[in-house]
This record gives sequence, C-alpha cells and structure tokens, in this order.
Amino acid sequence: MEFPVYLWYIGGGMKIAVVGTGYVGLVTGVVLAELGNDVICVDNDPGKVARLSQGIPTIYEPGIDEMLKRGIAEGHLVFSHDAAEATRQSEIVFIAVGTPPGEDGSPDLTAVKAVANAIAPAIDKYTVVVNKSTVPVGSGDLVESIIRSHHIAEHLFDVVSNPEFLREGSAIFDTLNPDRIVIGAKRKEAAHRLVELYAPLERPMHITDLNSAELIKYASNSFLAMKISFINAISRLCETCGANVGDVAKGIGSDARIGSQFLQAGLGWGGSCFPKDVQGLVATADRLGYDFRLLKETIEINDTQTLHFLNRLDKRLGGFADKRIALLGLAFKPNTDDIRDAKSLIIIEEILRRGGTIQAYDPIAAENVRALYPQIQYVDTLYDVGKDADAAILVTEWNEFKQLDFSRLGAPMRQRILFDGRRIYRREAIERAGFEYATIGA
Repeated sequence: MEFPVYLWYIGGGMKIAVVGTGYVGLVTGVVLAELGNDVICVDNDPGKVARLSQGIPTIYEPGIDEMLKRGIAEGHLVFSHDAAEATRQSEIVFIAVGTPPGEDGSPDLTAVKAVANAIAPAIDKYTVVVNKSTVPVGSGDLVESIIRSHHIAEHLFDVVSNPEFLREGSAIFDTLNPDRIVIGAKRKEAAHRLVELYAPLERPMHITDLNSAELIKYASNSFLAMKISFINAISRLCETCGANVGDVAKGIGSDARIGSQFLQAGLGWGGSCFPKDVQGLVATADRLGYDFRLLKETIEINDTQTLHFLNRLDKRLGGFADKRIALLGLAFKPNTDDIRDAKSLIIIEEILRRGGTIQAYDPIAAENVRALYPQIQYVDTLYDVGKDADAAILVTEWNEFKQLDFSRLGAPMRQRILFDGRRIYRREAIERAGFEYATIGA
C-alpha cells in the first residue's frame, strides 16, 4: 500500500511533541512529521526509543516503515525519553498514552495524569496541550487542573481534545484522509492552532467545547459497535428461520438513512477500541446517573456471538474432545498483529477447555498468540494448517484466505468441514471442493 507524500510548510512547520509511542502516538507523530512539522516523539521505554531512533517500527502498520525512516532522514522526526525537554521545544504537545479499562470499565487515566505532571513544569511559553488519548468526559478539565497545580499561569496554556478515529491496518491512510477532524477547546486561539496544524489535509473540521469533543469519540465507536451487534442478533434469527443475513444486511443497508457499513455479520467486534470505548461510555453514563441499557445489551450480544458460533461446530462434531481444529487467522482483523480482544482467543480457550486440540496459521500475529498459548501448534505455511484437522474455522479475513485452493486445503484434513466466521466465501464454491460449509446467519 502506497501513501502520498505531503510537502506543506508555513514558516517551516510547527514544533510538536507527542508523548506516547503506542499505536496512536507513533502514527500521529510519523504523519505530522510527514506534513513538514518538527516532531519529538517521547516514550519512557528506553528500548522503544532506541529502536524507533534506528527507524525500526514497534507496531505493525502498512506504510509506517517508510514514513518513519523518511521522517528521521529528513530531520523532521526524533525520539526521546524526556517529556519535559520535548515540551520546552514545542508549541503543541499531544498526550497519546494508553487508557486501559479498569475493573468497572472506566478508563484508567494514570498515564494521562503522569504525562500532565511531567510536562507542566516545562511550560514556559504559550503551549497547546492536546488530549489525543481516548478519555472520558471531564478529562480535559482534569489535565488543566493538574497543570494549574504546578502554578502555571492560565495564559501560558490551553487544553484541547482532539480524538483519533483510526482503524488498525489503515491508520496511516485514515490520519491523512480523515472523515472529519474534531477539535474541542475553551478558547479560539487554541482551536486555531490545531486548525492551522491540520489545514494541509483539507478535511472537514468540527470545533466544539471540550466535553462534546470527548463524548464524540465514545459515541461514534459505540454507535458502530451497536450496528455490528444488531446485525449479529439478526443473524441468529436468520439461522432459525432459514433466511440469509447477507441478503438482509444488503436490503437494509441500501437505505441511505442506515448505510451498509458495519452491517457485516461475523464473530463480533474486538480490538483495542470498540470494547474499551463501549465500556467506557457505559461507565461514564453510570457515573452521570444514566442506565445506558441499550449499550449494555450491545455488549451482551457481542460477548455471546463467538460462543454461539462455536457451539454450532461443537454440536456438528459431537463435541470437541479428541478433535483437531484448524484456525485460519488469529489477529482481531486483517493487516495488523493486534490480538487485543481477538475472537481467536475465545475460540482457543473454549476448544482447549472442551478437550480439543488446535493448529493455527496467521501471517503476522502468530507469535503474539504463541506467548499466551504455547501449547497449541502454529504452522508457517497456510496449507499445512489443515493436516489431520476435523474442521477449519475462518477467524480473520486476511486477503490470502480469500483466494484459497480448497482442494489443497482439504486434502490433508480428516473431515472437510469449514466454518466461515467472516462470511467471505460462497457456499457453492466451497461445496464443489467437497467441503461441508457453515457460516454466520445462514
């Protein structure tokens, strides 16, 4: 995948610090450097700083390797472990650290607070502090209060909310071509700095207050998650009445008021964003005194979707005991090695618990899963995954799985049974290859 190179300078670009080099932070820093800004990416892990300084990406994302090396070579991108010094050299400081869910689903803001405390003493000129991390309503006020507690004068800083809307596997493209840019600020001067920063992208910008911007991110992902859970609930009706959920989704998605995106029935949503953001909005609603039952049911449908699908295979095989299952894909989605809330982990856990064995293939994410489940077998080539298997499950819709030679896949299998968890195959083609085929919602 190739990405355009943007060359756009106003006074040589801006001086930017990005604190946190996880998924969002690294992509943000690399792209802002590509736009001609001078960017310092900060991380408290010396090993990550060393690798990134050598141009070695610490995440898997198409396009980031080239941009990282180019930013370093052109002098627009450097890496550091010193957040305070990076702040002194910058006019805009992005906070892009993790906010993992706590036990009650509320985001853990420990890292955000730590960054605010680290950068505050270094603010000696007007600085815009930007919350890029996904944070609940009120987090901007929290960061502002922490900075003020260091006796920093009000006129020296503003806190802005600028949520990200990146999809793993296409994060570089999404950052360069966003549907919209949301900027939440209390003062126009701060909002205008972000408008100037993002001007070369020529994309719609929505200027709001802090609370609205913080809520937009949670509301957006929760609505999309709700669409997925809705069509997955419809898929279960289809299985009981003989309808086809693909046809149903196409019929309702053709309505311009609904749209076809996120109406693909499957194993459910996972990854780093949807589970955390939906739980975060529920926790926020609880804190504000509103029982968000619609979202709670959205979570319930998603939590049971993979097990519902797996139980169908269990019934077909007469139980998983002494059965060998081949897994095609392990990552939570294609074009990433991320396994956070991946459906493969639920499948592995359940099959092992019920006495089955597993062999798996994934072009990128296998090593990440091996760290959690060393007891299952991992194969290096796609067509080895079917050897002596009683059934195969399509878990992740990698491109290489879309053009399978099913005769070759099925040749070493004990039973040619394929359960398609992503609805990417045509039943007729699979059955011509001698497979018994099952999928979601049909």
